[in-house]
Amino acid sequence: MHGLRYVLITPARNEAKYIAKTLNAVASQTILPEKWIIVSDNSDDGTDEIVKQFAMSHAFITLLRSEDGAARNFSAKVAAFNLALPLLENIDYDFIGIVDADISFEPGYYENILNKFRSNPKLGVAGGIRYDYCDGSFHKVICSSNSVGGPFQLFRRECFEQVGGFAPIDLGGEDAVAEIKARMYGWQVQSFEEFIVYHHKCTGSMMGSFFQSFFKQGQREYLIGYHPLFEIFRRILHLAEKPYVLGSLIMLLGYFRAYFSRHKPLVDQNVIQFLKEEQLGRLKAIFTARRDPSFRF
Repeated sequence: MHGLRYVLITPARNEAKYIAKTLNAVASQTILPEKWIIVSDNSDDGTDEIVKQFAMSHAFITLLRSEDGAARNFSAKVAAFNLALPLLENIDYDFIGIVDADISFEPGYYENILNKFRSNPKLGVAGGIRYDYCDGSFHKVICSSNSVGGPFQLFRRECFEQVGGFAPIDLGGEDAVAEIKARMYGWQVQSFEEFIVYHHKCTGSMMGSFFQSFFKQGQREYLIGYHPLFEIFRRILHLAEKPYVLGSLIMLLGYFRAYFSRHKPLVDQNVIQFLKEEQLGRLKAIFTARRDPSFRF
């Protein structure tokens, strides 16, 4: 399968409840990865044992144990991801992806995504659409078509190397920054509605309480450069998502708290400038009666 070779990295901390679903999903793929490195970041709940048992019958899986990350935050996740990169230096691959330890998908998922890459040489980042498991059922997560969910981003290798991989950010957003840079460098980023990724818990559960989770998401969007007009419009679009209205209001509170406090942005100014111009262009397209294909209503 020359040209369709891919590798995966999974940072995992205490994911014993879900990781078997991810292991089975990847092992069932019609095109298997050349290598899948699962980095157990201080797990003490049986995650390692589950992976070791599975790796015994799947030679492409490697378990790597990390003892470095004491804090449970997104910087620790990036550190765990980066810890695996040296193990890929002697692997011949065309695509590299992150896959969280709490997701699953159909057996043809990666073959379908790889075929999208093969048919479009400018496609730099691709993936499906996420459905979060909340309150007893799966709910579709609204996502722009020029964005791919962080738990399952797959990069063309040249694109990943050009953007410099993932930048460690305590509040998260490393996935957003990577795809913003990809678009800035002229790569296309696209999520495909026909390919579903099941996320087996609610997004944001890593960041603490209900209020803290949404507040920090709002802060994060300011810190990576979101334009205030775009942020307001985006939150209006998400009013219909659980927890309905309240979640969007708390995110706006977090965003404008950071805005008026003039917190220092977390990314380079040229990236922020590109993002603001891109977002204003999208808003202009919508409000001049020209449909913006990257928005999904």
